[in-house]
Amino acid sequence: MSEYDHEPIRGLPGDLPAGESILWQGSPDWRTFARSALHTRWVSGYFAVLALFGLASGKLFGAGAAVVGGAITQGLLAVFAIAVAKTTVYTITNRRVVLRIGVALNKCVNLPLAMIGSADLRPQGSGHGDIALTLTGRHRLGFAMLWPHARPWRLGQPSPMLRALPDAEAVAKVLAKACSAVVPNEAAAVRSKAVPVRDHGLQGAAA
Repeated sequence: MSEYDHEPIRGLPGDLPAGESILWQGSPDWRTFARSALHTRWVSGYFAVLALFGLASGKLFGAGAAVVGGAITQGLLAVFAIAVAKTTVYTITNRRVVLRIGVALNKCVNLPLAMIGSADLRPQGSGHGDIALTLTGRHRLGFAMLWPHARPWRLGQPSPMLRALPDAEAVAKVLAKACSAVVPNEAAAVRSKAVPVRDHGLQGAAA
């Protein structure tokens, strides 16, 4: 029996109210998530440097320990990435964005479309990408509660992120259209930032 068996609709805490419909649902791609959010390439490079340093210094035991340590670390990161992909469901409806997140303790974060001031897309290659949501008004979302589904370095004003999305460009367009229908006066801003764009200050968004 899964902890999500109680969900009336996959990824949602309850039945949809009258007039609300699901426009898109998806989950992170674990390989892209591991690379972009957990920095597995940097981790590999770090242990490779340690191993090379050990070999250059004639410390074969140290070099071997670095290789083993790197393999164990990469394995743990891969397991975590798979768990995140398996337990995460992002949902876009005609009224809100819902993040069902949490590996150990699951939670649902409801974001009314009217709260979304902008959506920034950062491509991750092969059609994958992250979408960071900038919220308007006051909210009680904490960085620790959202991580790893949060834009890095925004501790004071946490910004939720849809991570490692397959076909991210199409998802961004769905979100832009939904926001346009709910908040017409913000349509241009959302549309310009939700389709393929330059890196809007998302340097290091894979942290």
